[in-house]
Amino acid sequence: MDREQARRLYRQGLPALSEAASEVRYRKHPAKVVSFAIQRTINYTNVCNAYCSFCSFYRPPGSPEGYLLSDDEIMRKIEESIAQGVSGILIQGGDHPELKIDYYEALLRKVKQRFRVDCHSFSASEIWNLAEVSGLTLEQAIGRLHEAGLDSIPGAGAEILDDEVRNRISPLKLNSDQWIAVHRTAHRLGLPTTATMVFGFGETLEHRLNHLDRLRQLQDETGGFVAMIVWPYQTGRQRPSILPREKPPDEEYLAMQALARVYLENFENLQASWLTVGLETGRRALDFGANDAGSVILEENVIEGAPDSLAAREEQLRRNIELAGFTPMERNSTYSRRARSLRGSAAVLV
Repeated sequence: MDREQARRLYRQGLPALSEAASEVRYRKHPAKVVSFAIQRTINYTNVCNAYCSFCSFYRPPGSPEGYLLSDDEIMRKIEESIAQGVSGILIQGGDHPELKIDYYEALLRKVKQRFRVDCHSFSASEIWNLAEVSGLTLEQAIGRLHEAGLDSIPGAGAEILDDEVRNRISPLKLNSDQWIAVHRTAHRLGLPTTATMVFGFGETLEHRLNHLDRLRQLQDETGGFVAMIVWPYQTGRQRPSILPREKPPDEEYLAMQALARVYLENFENLQASWLTVGLETGRRALDFGANDAGSVILEENVIEGAPDSLAAREEQLRRNIELAGFTPMERNSTYSRRARSLRGSAAVLV
């Protein structure tokens, strides 16, 4: 699909988008199965020097509200999570101006020595920042993280990969080329990653297509992305003066997800972002190209900081998949099937 075809499809409306996205989805995943994961997010620090206009989680260096969890606190959270059936840990925080590679290596090694768990951790922004703080190249930094126990990298921090947009909403954060460089280097070193798009900052369809083009080109080059996740900007952030007062409507989310599924045909998996749009719209999203229902996430604080955030339990997520006419299947962080008995008490707190 070229850009003009994408524009025409997007203008045709939801029925056409649903049909086109479902065609791609069933060509890649013929079975009526929808995967999901059970993961724990551990926000090890909220200290960040990126100052993104849309983030209510961060605190600037020196803030009395800033924190850095101790290793013991992190290990306790992981131990509690594994007891509830968690398979993956998302260790994520801010762009801390003082934490160097040694901190992250020691933390990953401690996790791997004590637990059998996937470490799907650290955004491209965090990795770019820690490499700079440590005086390392990206290859050196990611190679050392990988050796210490990092299994995969989430797609966080992409927002819109167009610097006209980024310079308005997050001018101090890594730019589009730098985000791509982190993921390209990770792929080259054997680390799978996911990709994301957060839309609704007032950008145009052309900005969004620029974003999809960057992802499609890198996937053609490396094949290292295991999934794509699209979600709408969440309201209630720190600087509403330069941001929309309302998040995009559910119909726009479904349209963008479907367009991503068709445009990114070289991606195997598309995740529905129920966490930001709710269970009902997340269920509808399974008819707009998604073959994955996202995660039951224990203790998520970044999205929780916005009033739009939602919560569900494992049983609810499984039931939601079944109501859409699919069979739920648990997976790990890299979208491989995971065998585990259902734990009825595994709750999500987001």
